[in-house]
Order: sequence, then C-alpha cells, then structure tokens
Amino acid sequence: MTNLVQTQAADGTVQLATVKERHLKAPIVLAAATVLLVLLFLLVPRSGVSTFRLSDQSSAFALPDVALPTATTFWVVIGLLVVLTAVAFLRAWTYRRPSLWLVVGFSVLAVFAFLVWAAAGGLVPVTSLLFGAVSLSVPLVFGALGGVIGERAGVVNVAIEGQLLLGAFSAALLSSITGNPFVGLFGAMVGGVLVASVLAAFAIKYLVEQVIVGVVLNVLVTGLTGFLYGALLAPNEETLNTPVRFPRVEIPLLSDIPIIGPVLFNQTFIGYLMFVTVAVVAWGLYRTRWGLRLRAVGEHPQAADTVGIKVNPTRFWNVLLAGAIAGMGGAYFTLVSVPQFGKDMTAGLGFIALAAVIFGRWDPIRATLAALLFGFATNLQNLLSILKTPIPGEFMLMLPYLVTLLAVAGFAGQIKAPAADGKPYIKS
Repeated sequence: MTNLVQTQAADGTVQLATVKERHLKAPIVLAAATVLLVLLFLLVPRSGVSTFRLSDQSSAFALPDVALPTATTFWVVIGLLVVLTAVAFLRAWTYRRPSLWLVVGFSVLAVFAFLVWAAAGGLVPVTSLLFGAVSLSVPLVFGALGGVIGERAGVVNVAIEGQLLLGAFSAALLSSITGNPFVGLFGAMVGGVLVASVLAAFAIKYLVEQVIVGVVLNVLVTGLTGFLYGALLAPNEETLNTPVRFPRVEIPLLSDIPIIGPVLFNQTFIGYLMFVTVAVVAWGLYRTRWGLRLRAVGEHPQAADTVGIKVNPTRFWNVLLAGAIAGMGGAYFTLVSVPQFGKDMTAGLGFIALAAVIFGRWDPIRATLAALLFGFATNLQNLLSILKTPIPGEFMLMLPYLVTLLAVAGFAGQIKAPAADGKPYIKS
C-alpha cells in the first residue's frame, strides 16, 4: 500500500512524496497459527491412522474412505503451511497484501492438519461436517448480508441480533397460526424490518449514536420476545408455537455429486434462498444503479447529494432492506432448525454476523465466506466431542467465538469501513 504525504523542500515549496507501507499483521497471524499447530502436536502427540469418510449412506456414488498416517500427514501439511507463510511474508516485504486465495488456502490446510490430529484412531465424516457447517451458517450469512447493506449505506447495524430474534419469533407465531412456512418467512422479514425501522429513524432522522441505538434495540427485543414467549406462546404452545417447518428439497442429479452434492443441493427453501440472496446482493452492489447509489451515500454523502441522490431516504430504505434480509435469517431458527421458538435462541449469533461483516471487508462474498468459516467452527465443536479429543469441553464451547476473535483481530485492522459509516448526514 502506498500513501501520499506532503513534504516541504528547502526552497519552501510543498512536494508530494510516496510512502510505502508493509502490512505484516496477516503474515504474523499465519505464522502464529502454524506455531500453535506445531505446539499442539508436540505437547499432545497422537499416532495411528486418521480416516476421512467422503460419502454417506445416501450417496449415489460411494467413495472409499481415505486412511492417512496421522503423524506423517500432519508434518507434510505443516511444511505446506510454512511455505504459504513464507510467501505471505515475502508479499508483505515487497509492499503487497496477501491474496485472498493464499489466506483461504492456508485456512483450509490448517483445518485439515487439525482434523488429521483430532481424528487419530477415529473417523471424520466429511460430508456431514460440511453439511452441518453450511446449515449452521444460514442465519449468519443472512445477518452478514444485512450488515453489509446497512453499513454500505452508512448506518452501523449493531441490531442484527434483534432482527434475527424478532424474525425467529414472528416466523414461529405466523407459521403456527397459518400452518404455512412461507407466511412464517414473510413474518420474519416483517419482524426484521420493524427493528430496522426503529434503528433507521433514530440514527438517520434523530441523529442518535448508532451503536447505542443498536445495543438498546437488542436488549429491547430480547426482553420483548421473552415476555411474549412467557405470556403468549408458552401457555398456548399447541396453537401458537408449533410452526410448520420447511422440508428438505433434494435436487435430482446435482445432489448425487460426491461430497458437495448433499451439502449444496439437499437444502431447505431457506438454504436455497440464501444462495440466491448472496448472488443477487453481490451482483446488485457492484453492477446496478442501486448498488452505485448505495455505495455513494456510504462513502461520500456530500458528493452523492450534489448529483441529486437523496442521501437520507436512500439510507433509510436500504436499512429496511437490510432488516428484511436479516429477518430471513431469523426464520431459520424456527422454520428449519428448532420446531418452536425459545427465549434467547439466537444466542449472540447476530454479533458473530457483525464480525463476519468486518472480517469480510463489507463485501457480500467475503462476508459470506467469513460466515461459513464461523459456521464450520461451530459444527467442528460438535465433531471434536464425538472424536473424544484431549481438548477440554469448555474450550470447545469457546471455539466459534475464539475463531471470530482471531479472524477480526488478525485481519480487520488492515481494512477500513465505508468512509461515512456511522456518520449521520446533515444537509447544509
């Protein structure tokens, strides 16, 4: 990265000088991860054979299990991680950032090395692991997309947690009353919009500090849904808290593709809707007039105003859109995952979605990948319990949040939010 700074020559003239900056945080994080893996194996050595199952019983094409010698495979992968870390340091030394694919490749290999260590003498069902990771990522992806749209418009969306929770409540209530999960999904979108409308009104019209409004909304929705659950749903569980859920829809032929077929093409309606939403938001943000206007009011609202864009109305409607998308993520909890609404059932996932927005550099595709990473970490926690690895159970419960913390701390410091993010616009 290069920066322009002003310098004053001896004759008093002002000159511009180029200053190059090395970004060493990402290479240091990669090196630290490699060292931690090495220490893990040295302190808790494991031997035997690590077996990976590549297909399940429903697969049309059965693939053989892959059995790998634990120690040999682990050290070979560590060698590859050392090479990628060296490449990252080389790029940083030559004033280049580590590429996305280098970081993704390192992450995949690091996870594989950890699984080889954890699966010594055991079995890793790869398809089930990936399927669970994608399923658990659905609310995170919707929440992250809502966060991306809101913050690209210039409004910090800390209220994702509240949008998910009210969306889950509304979906359970309406699906139970009507017996139709699509009505429940629409209700979830309305619930997300209601929370977003309060956020937009206070942040845009009344110029209240946006982070404070988001935090207060999360507390308000938590208390409100908890009260309504105790007063309304719990006494009438049979009629008001037994939502009809979306069934899984298997796409013929595509679902028979080994490994990825059952993961991507045996999803519920909300799962497929997630794929479509990611593609539409990513395309619209960079390829349409809507996306151009959205980015303009989030980066330079004064310039957008001078060319005729109504800054505050544009922000307002896009915050509502963000709330509707986050609300769809809330519908996953009661229309797919759990057959009824429960108090505080989102369990802080809205904040992890917000971390995915930051880690993903306010980009829909990157934020989706970050959400998938956090979903994978959550599902990995369950697998480690089954494999009976010598890791304390308390640490395994911390794993998704630890991954979130490391990701944001390791990479978020290199990036900048949209220039006008969190800054109210007052037309002069």
